[in-house]
Amino acid sequence: MAPPNPNAQRYSPTTMWDSTPLFQFADMQEIIQNFVRVHVDAPGMEEGAPVFPLGYQYPSLDQLADMIPCILQYLNFSTIIGVGVGAGAYVLSRYALTHPDTVEGLVLINIDPNAKGWMDWAAHKLTGLTSSIPEMILGHLFSQEELSGNSELIQKYRNIITHAPNLENIELYWNSYNNRRDLNFERGSDITLKCPVMLVVGDQAPHEDAVVECNSKLDPTQTSFLKMADSGGQPQLTQPGKLTEAFKYFLQGMGYMASSCMTRLSRSRTASLTSAASLDGNRSRSRTLSQSSESGPLPSGPPGHTMEVSC
Repeated sequence: MAPPNPNAQRYSPTTMWDSTPLFQFADMQEIIQNFVRVHVDAPGMEEGAPVFPLGYQYPSLDQLADMIPCILQYLNFSTIIGVGVGAGAYVLSRYALTHPDTVEGLVLINIDPNAKGWMDWAAHKLTGLTSSIPEMILGHLFSQEELSGNSELIQKYRNIITHAPNLENIELYWNSYNNRRDLNFERGSDITLKCPVMLVVGDQAPHEDAVVECNSKLDPTQTSFLKMADSGGQPQLTQPGKLTEAFKYFLQGMGYMASSCMTRLSRSRTASLTSAASLDGNRSRSRTLSQSSESGPLPSGPPGHTMEVSC
């Protein structure tokens, strides 16, 4: 296993709905210590971001995906394991379609790869006449059961979104997400994700049907589908322990962290996964795969790198 990295980089503070809380979870520190994690916000979503001027043309999600190569070049990353939630999952998937050689794996939470149809568009417009932007976003993030229960988590996020100083920017981003193009995944065709993929969604989540459909269109030999019970619309917030353990399994399946000890899911025989993007610097994958969990630590080498994209 690569040695701890004291120079891990964090770009921008915590955003409102992303995988950041998961990476602050205690059990996640074993991963954090062995990978350089980079968090990427969409333009104007970072804390303290100034409000864009009236008439500003916000980038499409396709354009956001086109920005990733510049980030990787700046950081000198050659490949990544990407983790994204919602729009972040879409952006990473769009990037992986055009740059498959640079993506080793993807963890996609609540991905909806489909463009809005006419019925969805009409329903969205109608909802916009009767609901505020914060309430529409909350309806996108959480299940109706969660919203009806009005838990402390819901109250917290409603307060954060409603009083966000960059709410105008958030609305622009929200509009870009709702105007996304269809990714056109098709099993057996060239338009598919060619790396290992973990799809994650909560049971009864707003995105459940979309993730199930996405799973049906991807290569079954490369794709794992996890529907988490009792996790609502944001499993990275409500089930961080299970997701952390499953993320370790995902990394092990790709040849990383071979000596990591499994605990929670080993006992419960449950498999789960989450969002963070990672990348291994110069470590040899074939060498890593040859190591069994009984072989002891991997040879020392440059630490890996991780990148996450918020939604």
